[in-house]
Amino acid sequence: MSLRTGAIVEALGGTLRGDPERLITRLAPLETAGESELSFLVNPRLTAVLGDTRAGCVVVGPALADAATSRGDCIVADDPHLYFARLTQLWARSHGLTQVPGVHPSAVVEDGAVIGPGASVGPLCHVGRHARIGAGTVLKARVTVGERCVIGERCVVQSGAVIGGDGFGFAPHEGGWVKIEQLGAVHIGNDVEIGANTCIDRGALDDTVIEDGVKLDNLIQIGHNCHIGKHTAMAGCVGVAGSARIGAHCTVGGAGMILGHLTIADHVHISAASVVSRSILKPGHYTGFFPIDDNATWEKNAATLKHIRALRDRVRQIEAAFDAFDLEENQPPAGDQQAPPAP
Repeated sequence: MSLRTGAIVEALGGTLRGDPERLITRLAPLETAGESELSFLVNPRLTAVLGDTRAGCVVVGPALADAATSRGDCIVADDPHLYFARLTQLWARSHGLTQVPGVHPSAVVEDGAVIGPGASVGPLCHVGRHARIGAGTVLKARVTVGERCVIGERCVVQSGAVIGGDGFGFAPHEGGWVKIEQLGAVHIGNDVEIGANTCIDRGALDDTVIEDGVKLDNLIQIGHNCHIGKHTAMAGCVGVAGSARIGAHCTVGGAGMILGHLTIADHVHISAASVVSRSILKPGHYTGFFPIDDNATWEKNAATLKHIRALRDRVRQIEAAFDAFDLEENQPPAGDQQAPPAP
C-alpha cells in the first residue's frame, strides 16, 4: 500500500521538491515518521522538529520551504493543513478504505424510507419509516435514524449515533410526569459529520435543524428544536439544551454547555467546559467557569462577580486618594525648614 510523491502532487497540486518516484507507504506524525512515510508541518515555531524528523517527505507552507528542502524531500502547499486533509482522503480512496455503497444485510430499512444513490448503510443500522438519506452519505454500524428524519448528501454518521430520538418533553402532573409526544423530526443538511454516540433529538413540533457543513464530535447531545448554523463545529461531550439557536461558523470546546432557548450569534467561539447561561449576540471568544455551590449562594456570588471590575477601580481610586493625603500630611510647614549644616 503506497503512493508515489509525484502521483500525490499530480492529484492534489502543490510543488514537489525532491524525488517524484519516492514511495510513501504511510502517513505519519513528524515525531515518529520514517523514511518511507509522509507528514506535514503547519506551525513555523516547530521548525526545530522539522530538522529532527526522519520523514521521507513533509508537506509545508511557503515560509518553511527552504528549511524543509535542506533536510530532504518536501511538498510546498499554500495551506499544508488543508493539503494534508485532502491527502488523507486520496489515501483512503486509493487503498480501498472508503465505505462501500449499499445497504448491509443486517440493517433494517423501514417502509417508505428513501436511500440516495451511492449512500452506505452499515451493519445493524436502523432507518425509520419515511426517513430520507442523501446521496453519498455514510451511516456507520449501529446508527439509528428515526422516522421522517432527513440527512442530506455526503454526510458521515459515526457508529452508535441516534438521529431523531424523542426530545426530553414532559408536563408535571400530581407529582409525576406526563409525556409530550415529539411530533417534529430532525433535518440535517449536506456535508455534515456526526460523531460516535452523539444524539440529536427530534423536535416537539417543528424540526431540529442542523445546517450544511456542521461537524459534531463524539458524545454530543443536541436537544429538541435546536437550530445549528452552517459550518459550526463542536468538540466532544458538548451539551445543547432544547430550542437553543446557534449561528454559523461557531465553535464550542469540549464539555461546553449551552442552556435552552438562548441565541448565539455567528462567529462565536466558546472555550472548553464553559457554561453559556445567556444569549451571546456579538461575535468573539467567550469563556466562563464558576464553582458549583448551593443555588442561593451561587446567585449572590455571581451577582457580586459581575461588579468586581468596578469595585477594583473604586479601591484604586481610594488608595490613590489616601496616598496623596499622606504625602500632604507628612510635609513639614514651609517656615520649619532647617538650613543645612555648615561645612
